Parts: sequence; structure tokens; C-alpha cells
Amino acid sequence: MLIQFLTAAGVLAVLTIVPGPDMAVVTRRAVSAGWRDGLRTVGGITGGLLVWGVLTVMGLAAVLAASAVAYTVVKLAGAAYLVFLGVQALARGGRVRPPARGRGVQAQTADTPPATPPGSPWRTGLVSNVFNPKIAVFYTGLLPTLAPSALSPHAGMALLVLLHAVLTAVWLGGYVLLLAKARAFFQRPSVRRAMDRITGVVLIGFGVKVATTQP
Repeated sequence: MLIQFLTAAGVLAVLTIVPGPDMAVVTRRAVSAGWRDGLRTVGGITGGLLVWGVLTVMGLAAVLAASAVAYTVVKLAGAAYLVFLGVQALARGGRVRPPARGRGVQAQTADTPPATPPGSPWRTGLVSNVFNPKIAVFYTGLLPTLAPSALSPHAGMALLVLLHAVLTAVWLGGYVLLLAKARAFFQRPSVRRAMDRITGVVLIGFGVKVATTQP
């Protein structure tokens, strides 16, 4: 059982660190609003994984993965949300909050914090993951092959879902804290504008990819 568990942990770790929509969403939120919002977004993403985990254990995710219509509906909803976040980032374009009265031009460009993206960071992370049908396919197609044979199917799946959620929280949480170390760099107006544009394009690209991929 230990060897099977370590093998599953290795596979899940590799899949977790591969850059994807989650990292783009977290980057946008952490750079724009700070590490606290970044960690809340990670919490929402982890919550989305747990939602899919519960659905998988209950067997509902398998129904979604097997239904072309249901898969397409969720896929398009998720793609539209990613595109919406991308367009929102491009529209922000590095805008900053209005400076306090009496502050000079230099303060406006150097010390003024960036405008915070609208909406709850936790909800942003949750929605971006709940409307990702690839997780349903991943959980119903791959996880059963990795589950330790010494456990019941439900227990094995639940264990791996929890492991995946923990790995995701640790990886993305560490990434957010790493971004926080470079906060002064990301506060520069030119860098903020560049990051808004880059993350906006990346999110739109992921949205298009999600919309055009097949199960």
C-alpha cells in the first residue's frame, strides 16, 4: 500500500505543479491585491477540488464525464468565466486606486496600491475550479487507477482527493508567498500594467483552450 500511495503522490505532485488556469487566476489576484487575497483564492481553488472530490465519491462526476451534453455545458461555462476574468484583467490595465487628497504625482505613480479586482477572491478560485470539467474526467479516469488496493474504492478515492487538495494548497500557497517577496517589484506601475496584460491574455487563452478541448 505504501508504494502505491507514494506512486500516486508522485503523479499528483507532477500534475499539480504543471502551470494551468489555477496558477493564472492566483497570479492575477496575488499581484493585484496582495498575498492575503492570493491565499484566499488558493482556498477557493482547494474548495473546488473538494467539491469535485465529493461528487466523484458519490458517482456524480462519472455521470458528467460520460454525458457529452453535461460536459459541454460545464465546459463552456468554465471557459466563459476564464475569458471574463481575462477581459477584466485587460480592462484594468494596471489602473491604480485614486490617491489620497494632497498627495503628489510621484505618490500616485510609485506609492499608490493597485486597484483590487472586484469580487471575492475565495469565490473566484472556487468558481474557476467548479466549472472545470477536466477535473471530473481526471478524478473519474485517473484516480481510480492510483487508489491503493488495500482500501475500499470510496476510501481510496477520498484519500487521493484529499492528497491532491493538500498538494494544490501547498504548491499555490507557496507560490503566492514567493510573489509576496517581490511585492515592491510588482507594485511598479509599468510592471502592474504588464502583468495585467499578460495574465489577461493567458486567462483568455486558457478559456479558449477549455472551450475547444474534448473529454
